[in-house]
Amino acid sequence: MRHPLPVFSRITIGILAVSLPFLAQAAPDFGSAPTIERGVFIRGAMQVLSISAPQRSAYSVPYARVPNALLPYIQKAHERNALGAFGANLYLAQPITRGQALRFVVEVMDKQGSGDVQFRDVRSGSMEESAVQVAIEEGWMDPLSNTYFGLNRLLSAEHAREFLQRVLGEAPSEALQTEQTPAVQVYLRPTRTQESVAIPNASLLNTVWQVIHTDFLYQEQIDEQEATYSALEAIVESLDDPYSRFMRPASARNFQTQIDGQLSGIGAQVEMQGDFLTIVTPLTGSPAEKAGLKPNDRILTVDGQSIVGMDLLEAVEKIRGPKGSQVQLTVERNGSSFTVTVVRDEVRVPEIAISWQGDVAIVKLMQFGRLTDTELRGFMVRVQEQDPSGIVLDLRNNPGGLLHAANIVLSNFVPKGSTVAIIRSRGNEHKDTTEDAPTIHAGVPVVVLVNAGSASASEIVAAALQEYGRARVVGEQTFGKGTVQEVLEFTDGSGIKLTIAEWFTPKGNKIDGSGVNPDTVVRYESDRDVQLLKALELLRY
Repeated sequence: MRHPLPVFSRITIGILAVSLPFLAQAAPDFGSAPTIERGVFIRGAMQVLSISAPQRSAYSVPYARVPNALLPYIQKAHERNALGAFGANLYLAQPITRGQALRFVVEVMDKQGSGDVQFRDVRSGSMEESAVQVAIEEGWMDPLSNTYFGLNRLLSAEHAREFLQRVLGEAPSEALQTEQTPAVQVYLRPTRTQESVAIPNASLLNTVWQVIHTDFLYQEQIDEQEATYSALEAIVESLDDPYSRFMRPASARNFQTQIDGQLSGIGAQVEMQGDFLTIVTPLTGSPAEKAGLKPNDRILTVDGQSIVGMDLLEAVEKIRGPKGSQVQLTVERNGSSFTVTVVRDEVRVPEIAISWQGDVAIVKLMQFGRLTDTELRGFMVRVQEQDPSGIVLDLRNNPGGLLHAANIVLSNFVPKGSTVAIIRSRGNEHKDTTEDAPTIHAGVPVVVLVNAGSASASEIVAAALQEYGRARVVGEQTFGKGTVQEVLEFTDGSGIKLTIAEWFTPKGNKIDGSGVNPDTVVRYESDRDVQLLKALELLRY
C-alpha cells in the first residue's frame, strides 16, 4: 500500500515570501559567500571561458523556469550537452557542488578523460570519473584527500574563482560577480509571527561541531552538507509525528513530481527489489512501453553507469531527463541482459480514469494531485452530458494529496458553499467550503468505493459525501489520517513537510486513527471485484 499523501494547500493556507538567513544564497559580490548558485556559475564560467552564447529573439530549451537572463547560456550549454550533471530539472537557484561544476566545465569544453581514478566518492564508469581524471591531469581541482575527491561538497565563490583560474591558466574575470537569480520562495501562513526562536542548546551544538572540525582524525570524512541534512532530519524525527519529515533535495523533487503528476522521463513505475531497480509496469503509451520494457525487468546501468545498489531516488534521477533526449539502459530479463535506447518524453502520471458499465460512470481517482485539481470538473461535465444513471467514485488505494483537490472533487456533487472539512490549527479554526456549483445533477445516485488504502483527502471526500447523504460508501474501513501538512521549500532544494492542523468532517467528527466506516461493508476478493459489483447493484436497484 502506498503511504498516504499529506493534505495541504498553499492556496487555503496563504502565501508569504520570506527570507531565511540560515539558507541564504551567496551575496552578489561573493566576497565571503558560502555557496554559488548553479545558474550564476554556468553563466560566469561560459563568459570567462569565452564561450559565446547564441543571440536569438527566441530560445528553445527543454527546461522549465529558466530566467530570461540565463536563457542564452542555458541554450548554448544544452547544445553542447553540458548540463547532464543537473538531471532533468536544472534548479538553477540551488548551490552547485564541486562535482557538478567540474563536470559542467569538462563537458562544455568537450574534454575527455580516461576515467581511471580511485576515490571512494567517485563511481567507477561514471561521467564524474572521467571529469575527475581531466581535473587531475590538467591540475584544475585537487582532491580533498588520497581517498576522497569531494564531489558532493558545495562550491564556494572563492573556490569557483580558483577553479576557473586554473582552467584558464590566468586570473578569471569578474563574470561571476553578477546578480543572483531570484531565490526560491518559501511559503508560510501570513499569520505566522516572525520573531526569532533560539535553537535549543545552540552552544552545545556549536561546541561539538568545533571539536569535530578541530580534532576528528579522518578530516576527509567531514561532510558539512551531510551533517546539516542529518541534523535537520533528526530534529524533525524528534517530533514523533509519522507525517512530518525533512526532505533532502532529491526527496523534495520526487515529492513535488508526485503531486504535479507530470515529469520528463521514460514513463515506468519502478521500485527497488534488493539492489535492483525493477520495473513494476510501463505506463500505457509511454516511451518505456514503446521501447519494449516489461514488468520485472531489472535496470542495471544508465548510460553505461551502474545503478545496482544505488538509492532509489538517485537511480530515478539518472533515468529522468529532458524531453527528446536519449537514455541507454542495460536491462536484465529472465537471466539475460540487453541494451535498449529510450527517447524521453513528457509523461503524465495516471491520476484520473473514467470508464462505463452500461450507463453507470466509474470515476477512479489515483490521487488528489494537480491533474485532479485542474481537470476533473471538465471531465465530470462531460460525464453529466451523457446522462448517467449513476456514478461510482472509486477512491480505493488513493493516498490523498491536495486539500484543494478534495474541494474540487466534492464540488461536483454538493451545492456551492458546502463545508468540505473543518480545519483546526494552533489557536485557529476555519471551514473549507466549495466555491463552484455542482456538475452532477442532484438526482444522479453516487456510490463511493473505499478501502484501507483510502487516506487523507480521500477520507475528506468520502466522509463529506456520506454525512450529506449524497453518496453511499461501500468497501472497507479507511486508513484514518485526519491531519493537515504544510510543505515549505528552501532555496537549496530541500524542504520540510510539517503537520500544522487536524481536520474534522462537516459535522465535526474526528476520523484520525479510526477512519471512515462504510455504509455497506464488502471485503475485497482477489478473483473478482465484489466491491465494484456491489456498487453497481446498489445503483441499479
